[in-house]
Amino acid sequence: MMSPQPHYALPTNTASSNPANSAWLVRRWGGLLLLVLLLACAWTLPVEAAPLDAAQQKVLERQKIDFLIDSVAALKDARFIRNGTAYDAAQAASHMRMKLRFAGSRVKTALDFIACCGSKSSMSGLPYEIRFADGHSIDSEIFLRHRLAEYTVGPAPDSDLGH
Repeated sequence: MMSPQPHYALPTNTASSNPANSAWLVRRWGGLLLLVLLLACAWTLPVEAAPLDAAQQKVLERQKIDFLIDSVAALKDARFIRNGTAYDAAQAASHMRMKLRFAGSRVKTALDFIACCGSKSSMSGLPYEIRFADGHSIDSEIFLRHRLAEYTVGPAPDSDLGH
């Protein structure tokens, strides 16, 4: 007596046993498998930010400028030296805002702001200086460029510009 075949066994005349049908299965399901593999690989790739349009870039630059002005305003114990006269942080920030208004369309980026409004007197050409409570001083251009870099990439581990 012949033992019965298990119910899970495939008959020998199925598509998998026929080479012509096997090629059809590969064509049919191989493309899907390839698509799944490509999607799995793409999922693990780093996502890069899409480039900003002009309006978004303008907003981002304004945020950077506001950050720089706020950084000066936050220097409560520092003095801002402009044309030989010392001003407190609030007066310095106010002066920068006024220069920004007058600069108008000449200031498009945070770097433009530093060059036109935050680094030197437009009257005398003398550089602005920030004198900290501990007595050390720094040109405001260097301070503002450093703060801009911190805004863009984060603070340096050994940053010591008085803030």
